[in-house]
Amino acid sequence: MCVSENRENSDSGHDVGRLINTLSHQLKRQVCIQEGEDSLTTNMQRLVLHYILFQSPERDIYQKDVEKEFQIRRSTATGTLQILEKNGFIIREPVKQDARLKKLVPTEKAIGVRQHILENIRYIEALLSKGIPEEKLSVCREVLEQMSANLSGDEKRREEITDHE
Repeated sequence: MCVSENRENSDSGHDVGRLINTLSHQLKRQVCIQEGEDSLTTNMQRLVLHYILFQSPERDIYQKDVEKEFQIRRSTATGTLQILEKNGFIIREPVKQDARLKKLVPTEKAIGVRQHILENIRYIEALLSKGIPEEKLSVCREVLEQMSANLSGDEKRREEITDHE
């Protein structure tokens, strides 16, 4: 259920949610699509592939990890991963301990776009932080993490964020 807005006491130019939503749309428009990535039709597919590419060298990645990282439902994760698999960006490999469990492994096709992804991330981060002192960026990160924890209802995460202050 949505909470009704009190329009009279709200300055829409300063609504945090609206600003974050606007920023999100601007970010999505800035994402460059490399020719080899044209079968990635949604931003979620790109984000999930990026996550798998950059986390899998460090540890095994499973669907549950994707669900948790992006705070998405199982059905959304399943659909996204099926498309990535169909388009040749990932494969699902069974693990020895539990044949029902499948780790997500990037293919050569995905690894081929890794450098472009890194360059795009660096470009977007530089664009986002242009002209903003590091102290303010640090505060911004802390505030955004706290807002995310508030919205997720994750009390443990809220405490961890508060403890770091």
